[in-house]
Amino acid sequence: MSSGKHEHMIKRVLPGSIAEELGIEAGDMLISVNDCEIEDVFDYHFYVNDEELVLLIRKPDGEEWELEIEKEYEEDLGIEFEQGLMDEYRSCRNHCMFCFIDQMPGGMRDTLYFKDDDSRLSFLQGNYVTLTNMSDHDIDRIVNYHLEPINISFHTTNPELRCKMLHNRFAGEALKKVDRLCEGGIQMNGQIVLCKGINDGEELERSIRDLVRYIPCLQSVSVVPVGLTKYREGLYPLEPFQREDAKKVLQIVHRWQEKLYREYGTHFIHAGDEWYILAGEEMPEEERYDGYLQLENGVGMLRLLEEEFQAACSEAEGDDENRELSIATGLLAVPYIRRMAEQLESMYPNTRIHVYPIRNDFFGEQITVSGLITGQDLIAQLKGRELGERLLLPCNMFRSEEEVFLDDITLPEAEEALQVRIDIVKSSGQDFIEAIISAPDGCSQREF
Repeated sequence: MSSGKHEHMIKRVLPGSIAEELGIEAGDMLISVNDCEIEDVFDYHFYVNDEELVLLIRKPDGEEWELEIEKEYEEDLGIEFEQGLMDEYRSCRNHCMFCFIDQMPGGMRDTLYFKDDDSRLSFLQGNYVTLTNMSDHDIDRIVNYHLEPINISFHTTNPELRCKMLHNRFAGEALKKVDRLCEGGIQMNGQIVLCKGINDGEELERSIRDLVRYIPCLQSVSVVPVGLTKYREGLYPLEPFQREDAKKVLQIVHRWQEKLYREYGTHFIHAGDEWYILAGEEMPEEERYDGYLQLENGVGMLRLLEEEFQAACSEAEGDDENRELSIATGLLAVPYIRRMAEQLESMYPNTRIHVYPIRNDFFGEQITVSGLITGQDLIAQLKGRELGERLLLPCNMFRSEEEVFLDDITLPEAEEALQVRIDIVKSSGQDFIEAIISAPDGCSQREF
C-alpha cells in the first residue's frame, strides 16, 4: 500500500464527469498521477492536462485503484479537493506599512484576518503576491509548468525602500525573482500601492522606469492609492492623498503612457479609478486601458461600466411603466451611478430611481469603495429613506458566492431591517439596466 507524503482528500466529484464514470467518490484519496506524487494544485493542473493518465486512488477501506484514463487534452476530470490548493495556505511574512488587514477592527470572522501571500492563489484567483514567500522551487515550477499570469505587488523597485515598506529584510532581494520569471517567458501583471511621501514622486518615476524593461512579459502595472481606515493606532503614520497629490500622480502616469505607447504600443502603466475621482478628472477613454487587464484592481471599472451602459442603452426601448426603486453604493461610484440613473429616467419617464451614497462609518470615511460597505452601515443610513419597491446593491458588497455582508449580516436580515426586497446586481452596464427595468415578479435578481 502506498504511503506517500502528499495524499489528497477528494471533497466532491462533479456529476457527469470522468471521475464519476470511473467510480471515484467523495472521501477517496488521490495518491498519484502518472506515478508522480502531487505536491499541490500546481502539480495537479500540470499532470492532469495529459491525454493519457494513470490515477492511483485509495478508497476509504484502504483498497487502492489504478485507473487508466484517455481524454481530451486539458479536459477536466471533475474532482474537487478538501483543500483548494491541495496544500496549506501560505500566510504573509511581511508587515507592510499599508496592510489593510492590520487596519481592521477586532471581533470579525477569523478568515478576514488571514494574510495570504501565496503564488498559487495568484495563478488561480488573481491575488497579488510580493514574491517574499516564493522559493526557488516555486519559481522553477511556475516556469516549467508555464503557469500564468502571475500578479506581483511591486510597490517600489528601490530595494532598500521595499524592505522598509514591507518590513522584511528580504523584500528587496525578492525582486530578482522577476528576472527569472521574465527569462522563463511568464506573463505578469503588477501593482504599486502608493503611500504619500514614501513611494510616490521620484520613487514612482524610478519604479516605472525600472519595470519597463520587463515588457512584454510584464503586461501592465496599476498604481492605486493606499486604503486608510480609522483603525491605525500604533501603525506607521500615513496620510491620505489630496486632490493636488492625485493630479501629480496622474501627470506622471499619463506622461509615461504616452511615451510607452509610442515605443511599445502599450500604455502599460495605469492609474486606479480613485485617482481620477480625487483629482476631479474624467476617466480615460476605453482605448487607454489596453483591454482592461486590471479590472479587479479598480482600474477602468467605471469606464467599462459607462461603455457597457451606453451600448445597452442604444438598444433599449423606453416604456411608460411605473417603477420606483433605489440603488445604494460607495461614495466612489455615486456620481457615475447618478448620471446613469438620470439617463434611464429620461428613457423611462415613469421610472423613479433613488441613488444613495453609503458613507463608510465602519472603516472610516477615507474608504469609499462599495466592496467594503458593511450591512450595519447600509441599514443605519437607509432606514426611513424612500426605497421604492426594490433596493439594488452591487455584487461586490457581498462575500463571494454568498448573500452575506463583510460584517456577517445576511441579505435576509438587511431586507427585514429595511422592509424592502433587495436585488444583487452584477457589475456590467447591461445587468444594471435589466435590474432596473425588470418587473418585480417575485423572482430574485440575485446573482454573483
